[in-house]
Amino acid sequence: MMVVDFLVVGGGVAGLRAAAGLAESGRVLVVTKEGLSESNTAYAQGGIAVAMGGDEDVALHLADTIVAGDALVHAQAAAVLVERGPKRVEELLAWGTQFDRYAADDPARAGALMKTREGAHTVPRILHAHGDGTGWEIAASLLRHVRGLEQVELMEWTTTVELIVDSDSDSDAGRVVGATLLDAAGGLREVRARAVLLASGGAGQVYSDTTNPAVATGDGIAMAYRAGAELMDMEFYQFHPTAFAMEGAPRFLMSEALRGEGAWLVNAQGERFMGRYHPGLELAPRDVVARAIAREAIDGPVYLDMREAGQKMDLKARFPGISKFLEGYGLELARDLIPVRPAAHYLMGGIRTDVNGRTSIPGLFAAGEAACTGVHGANRLASNSLLEGLVFGALAAEAMKGEVRGSRIEVQGKTEARGDEGGDVEGFIADLRGLMWRDAGLLRDAAGLRRAQDALAELQERMPQALTRRAQEARNLHAVAQVIVQAALGREESRGAHFRMDFPGKAKLALHSVVERGRLRFVERV
Repeated sequence: MMVVDFLVVGGGVAGLRAAAGLAESGRVLVVTKEGLSESNTAYAQGGIAVAMGGDEDVALHLADTIVAGDALVHAQAAAVLVERGPKRVEELLAWGTQFDRYAADDPARAGALMKTREGAHTVPRILHAHGDGTGWEIAASLLRHVRGLEQVELMEWTTTVELIVDSDSDSDAGRVVGATLLDAAGGLREVRARAVLLASGGAGQVYSDTTNPAVATGDGIAMAYRAGAELMDMEFYQFHPTAFAMEGAPRFLMSEALRGEGAWLVNAQGERFMGRYHPGLELAPRDVVARAIAREAIDGPVYLDMREAGQKMDLKARFPGISKFLEGYGLELARDLIPVRPAAHYLMGGIRTDVNGRTSIPGLFAAGEAACTGVHGANRLASNSLLEGLVFGALAAEAMKGEVRGSRIEVQGKTEARGDEGGDVEGFIADLRGLMWRDAGLLRDAAGLRRAQDALAELQERMPQALTRRAQEARNLHAVAQVIVQAALGREESRGAHFRMDFPGKAKLALHSVVERGRLRFVERV
């Protein structure tokens, strides 16, 4: 058994920023399922939204966040995000993060941070690094900083299996006092800690079409749910409008920054169509753009058109990562129409927390995409996610410092090692992802969601029982899928990223969904 002061599950922006704060108060163990460079943070192309221009800029950022969230944003959490964001970005700069700056040939702004605009932002406020490599740069600078902290231990290639809960604590929900880990060699070990932070990212792999990396299997969310934690707003999955859509190619993200720099969306007839759907055209909120593309795609492929924008700037220099990817398929931004379609991108819901990362179980905290403070409401404002990880990762660390170690520990649901996979794990996962895309994806109705429920119940009979990373991911994906479908079926309205074809209008009262141990309820406040 290993004993530390703080256990952090996940090595993205939220987990690393939390580790940096926790190192001041004790020994910290950061556990990642793969190498530390593999996280949703590292794949974030678009940038980081932050109001660096003073109080008026902060107020505008708050207003944009609330409008995008479709009446479901927790205003307190959003205010914390935008007000504390500038300090967190200044901290990144002090730690060596290299954001893009205006060149010397622009004397009025030479050396200043370059800011761009994306969908649903009223003003340019998005910072980038290396054009479309913002996530990689932020992750790298955080990792450099954390590696230099003596109190932090980094454990890679380790799967977190279950949380350890003390059932004799004063709380009815028990108290989380550690976790069971599966190391790279297949061995089980227990870690005990004063507090555990789940910063394990999202669950995009629950859908067959996703921009998320393979590690995004909802692990922290599923573990928290099995331990009895409340999950909130799980039906709100944001589908990025523009993922690369060539047959046989991965759903590579075509950053919203492309549209921010002037890209058009055109249908199979070559018509620019967004004017029929929203006055913001290509910079409308993501849910609007995604549904518009889905409708236009009924009559043929939809394309991203940067040919006119390419006459005004060097697109290879502005978007080097995207350009390199497209070259592999014989395409260029400035020359070709790029086929796109929506793909699962970001989970607005997650483990229900307050602004300090506290969950409904003592000793358990969550931050980043795994958590749900209500800051995104029903639809995340573009490029708010990296800022969310920084701000709420830091706040969770401060709150965790006050936790004291429990005296008695009893393990609930401790998992024992079990041989090979057993059964067709990959087939199980493929079937799950396919049914979720088909019946619980961008466009939903009661009939499809009930089909999904029935199919998930049937899949339960094929649940992998082995203790391997991939079998654990299958179990986690199944748990997350069940809650998404349950919450989506219960929300009989269309709001933000959740669109019900049988309930296209909004309910008069905006409510949050909460699922705990299989029970669904709707609440007015976070």
